[in-house]
Amino acid sequence: MRVLHVVKTSDGASWAANQAAVLVSSGVEVHVALPRAEGRTVEAWRQAGTTIHIVDLSLPVRHPGQFATVARNAKRLVDEVHPDLIHSHFVTTTLTLRLALGRRHKVPRVFQVAGPLHLEHWHSLRMDLLTAGPPDYWVGSSRCVNEHYSHAGVPKSRLFLSYYGLRMEALAVERKFYLHRRMGIDAHTSLVGNVNIMYPPKYLLGQKIGLKCHEDVIDALGMIIRASPNVRGVLIGDSYGLGRWYEERLQQRARKVAGGNILLPGLFSQPEVAQIWPDFDCAVHVPLSENCGGVVEPLLAGVPVVASSVGGIPEVVIEGVTGRLIPVHSPKALARVVLEVLADLDHHRQIALTGRTLVKHMFDANRTGTEIYEVYLHILSGAVRPWDFDSQAYTRRLASGLEARSPAVATNVL
Repeated sequence: MRVLHVVKTSDGASWAANQAAVLVSSGVEVHVALPRAEGRTVEAWRQAGTTIHIVDLSLPVRHPGQFATVARNAKRLVDEVHPDLIHSHFVTTTLTLRLALGRRHKVPRVFQVAGPLHLEHWHSLRMDLLTAGPPDYWVGSSRCVNEHYSHAGVPKSRLFLSYYGLRMEALAVERKFYLHRRMGIDAHTSLVGNVNIMYPPKYLLGQKIGLKCHEDVIDALGMIIRASPNVRGVLIGDSYGLGRWYEERLQQRARKVAGGNILLPGLFSQPEVAQIWPDFDCAVHVPLSENCGGVVEPLLAGVPVVASSVGGIPEVVIEGVTGRLIPVHSPKALARVVLEVLADLDHHRQIALTGRTLVKHMFDANRTGTEIYEVYLHILSGAVRPWDFDSQAYTRRLASGLEARSPAVATNVL
């Protein structure tokens, strides 16, 4: 089996490279189209055993005059690779392939949907549905994503579920106070915060705050620090080239709200991020829109998590079972629940350990990569359709002391 993967970045989408490594080990000949020969994840694709093609197949939204060239490149690559199946991981690459190859191209196409953002706006959802044809299938990376497609009329026979997998061995689970030393903070001080890209508000979509709600987190941290002076806020990340002005605005807000007690140290390297999660006493992730991101890594480190009840997050953070949930855009609720967590850390750390058991299975790259391989076999040869993983059922079985890996936890959508 030969499969062509298409991504829009050479710096991100490590989850797609993780998946490719499992597919290669399963005997799939994986080719991948990357936009640049240099980038943070290029080596991961190389180590996965894929054949790399340097070609940018993102839809040139800001430069529509370049589409003819992009379309020719897409056709040329497909003719060269001659894949049995095409697997795209982003909206813009998916639209390019559909428009360039046509709605009735002979090669099956899988769009693995990384998150619900484009499904939450009628124009981008409509573009997704209108460009799809008989060869097109969708793999939602959360039940939330699949619910959007089901409500839009996509038949279940063309819709699959598979969470993106992580390589977990590099993530630290033992607290060594690395972050405290790095930030010059006493080891007895409690740390609350997160690691996120600082996305500026999209004013054309009516957003008044950034996608990851850093403004709400800063305001909540101000309330928390006033109530519990031994707490410091640490918000790691940068604007990823999207707007230095937004980072500066957040820094000003943090100084106004809590003086020097909310730290925004900028971007950390991936090895550093893997080491610092156990140093948090509570991780907070309260975006406007999200799939399952931002909560998996802290739970793997056994850190209590407070998150907003949006997108696929409630599939991971189950209220009172694996973490705590609050309504979106609720700084007061965030402050209140974080203070509850800090007041009873032993209890919430036990909850986080249940979350750790869940995510170790739910996002295991070997499990999810094998799931994708089974999706391919179903599409290409009519093999048995893979089961849909059910996190609620999994945690119920954990609580009852039964073997949670049994197929009985899954719910077949057929």
